[in-house]
Amino acid sequence: MRGNAHGVRGGWVTLLVTGSLLAGCSAQGADGGSTRRTASPQATAPPSGGSTTAPVFTPDASLVPRTSKDGQRLVESVVFAPGDWGRGFVAQDPAESRPGTWAVLDDGCRWEREKTPRGVLASLSRYSLLPADGSKGAVRVTAVATAHSSALGADEQLSTTLEEVLRCPEQHPRAGARITGLNSLGTPFGAREQEYADDSVLEAGQYVDKGDAAQPYRWMVARLGTVVVAVSVTGAKGRTEQELQQLGGDALGQMLVRVQQRLKVK
Repeated sequence: MRGNAHGVRGGWVTLLVTGSLLAGCSAQGADGGSTRRTASPQATAPPSGGSTTAPVFTPDASLVPRTSKDGQRLVESVVFAPGDWGRGFVAQDPAESRPGTWAVLDDGCRWEREKTPRGVLASLSRYSLLPADGSKGAVRVTAVATAHSSALGADEQLSTTLEEVLRCPEQHPRAGARITGLNSLGTPFGAREQEYADDSVLEAGQYVDKGDAAQPYRWMVARLGTVVVAVSVTGAKGRTEQELQQLGGDALGQMLVRVQQRLKVK
């Protein structure tokens, strides 16, 4: 488990350090979004184009969710709860999303929960918080899993993730909050040393909440077959970039391992 998490974290940290994310992919303009966005036309490897390399994971077909009930059972077992993030994390209010809904970016560039469409079996988001401690501010995190009825549907979710920023260069995750300065990069399996998922998207920006100082924001998304998992990490005063990257990378890696454990051939 830790090995896969290290692979996720290591791959994306390399991209950030070398400047590939910041220099190679960006939204048109300086500002950008929330949970689904877009790379610029300069991106060298669009995530939905697929790779000619063999799949990273082949599930047991009999275990792949086919019904909403099966999908709900899977996402509930995969998505991180507060205790999974580490010592001190607690649930936010609300602690998780409403059943039968998923996040949609509306025409006003605001994120809303809407009924899951046909082809989406289940989706779950859980919201956790590491409270402020002395000179360090509170860190907010989100863990998400979505089970689709087909790999094509899951792949389209990542395509949408890369397209949203062009439509909405500034996005509003909730009242009084916005995410700006967003850059994003999609990386399919086999490209740029990405060997942990069929497809992945990394986004980096600045989260501004009700006039407070801007804080680093990371949104990490990965697909294994028909399942899409994602985490967001919003930084705070006294929290380092390395700390945030490790937190998000470890969580996403462990959620991918959970998907594999539940769908692998026995």
